[in-house]
Amino acid sequence: MSASIDRPTSAVDPADGVAVLETRGSVAESFGIPLAVLLELTHRCPLQCPYCSNPVELERGGTELSTDEWKRVLSELAAIGVLQIHFSGGEPTARKDLDELVRHASEVGLYTNLITSAVLLTRERLAALADAGLCHVQISFQGNEPAVADRVAGFASAHAKKIEVARWTRELDLPLTVNAVMHRQNLHQLPDIIEMAVALDADRLEVANVQYYGWALKNRAALMPTLQQIEGCTAIVEAARERLKGVLAIDYVIPDYYALRPKKCMGGWGRQFFNISPSGRVLPCHAAETITGLAFESVRGGKSIAEIWRSSEAFNRYRGTGWMQQPCASCAFKDIDFGGCRCQAFALTGDAAATDPACALSPLHVRIFKTAEAEAAQGSDRFLYRNFAGGTAEA
Repeated sequence: MSASIDRPTSAVDPADGVAVLETRGSVAESFGIPLAVLLELTHRCPLQCPYCSNPVELERGGTELSTDEWKRVLSELAAIGVLQIHFSGGEPTARKDLDELVRHASEVGLYTNLITSAVLLTRERLAALADAGLCHVQISFQGNEPAVADRVAGFASAHAKKIEVARWTRELDLPLTVNAVMHRQNLHQLPDIIEMAVALDADRLEVANVQYYGWALKNRAALMPTLQQIEGCTAIVEAARERLKGVLAIDYVIPDYYALRPKKCMGGWGRQFFNISPSGRVLPCHAAETITGLAFESVRGGKSIAEIWRSSEAFNRYRGTGWMQQPCASCAFKDIDFGGCRCQAFALTGDAAATDPACALSPLHVRIFKTAEAEAAQGSDRFLYRNFAGGTAEA
């Protein structure tokens, strides 16, 4: 990574919600620098969630960026116009230097959000993070009933610890988001999860149905909800949004397998978002490394982050619409959803340029819909757990 870059100015493009990078007076390509970036500090995590979005082949601790390397990344991101940083993992609190990284991010003017399982936190550590300048906490919940939640997490007493940390978060006057990852085995808890978020004084609740990449794809048969569950979930969310307006903001993500149109994944490939992996690879999305054949450049490779964002082959491969095959190429919605999810297209078809099977125009759509119905009806509850220590475990 370049140790120094031209000092840019930035402005916000209201259409895309990104900072438009200007270097030596010219707008950088047609894609602005994202306002928010995800930093995956580590893949280490005490939980073993069967839907984990991290790669199946997890990065070992010895490959992680050092404290100084992450601080250099933070400084560079602030310099090119990024405003928000999401510290994630794995479990970011497994990094002993997290307090130092939060403090440095605050010093260079970045808003910081901690995305955490919470189980490694003490009140003293959370207070230290707040003192270092942490701005927001997002805690993942695997359910509302401890027995179910702990089984999904593969970690005893995880749910009780999450509740405790959520309360500490509000006692320290930090904003709180509850992230509830939903699937067939916990969707019946959704009304109680919503009430739990209210009781915890959360500002926001993310009702995030599992998306099927990586570990989740391996566990799809155990996680896939029924269509009836999804319809009920949608009705519950809509009613809660109306009832709790001004009290709790609720974001909602449905599983693609029951959709008719693909989602505008991450705002479109290489358009509004990137994340940086534990070893420093700059990725268009957290699942991008599932696409074999793409080479992702690293912050250790000598190029600036802005240069990687603008000109790397991996980012430009699926930007815009010029790469599209039919029926996407002639679709009236191609500039709206940008072809849907490239990772999902690759996972289900073997071709990242294929039509996302979530789209009703895909020749595979009906088959995928029927697969979802069949797996949901099968009723499997066996998990293949994510295990950082090596190997897998079933339960």
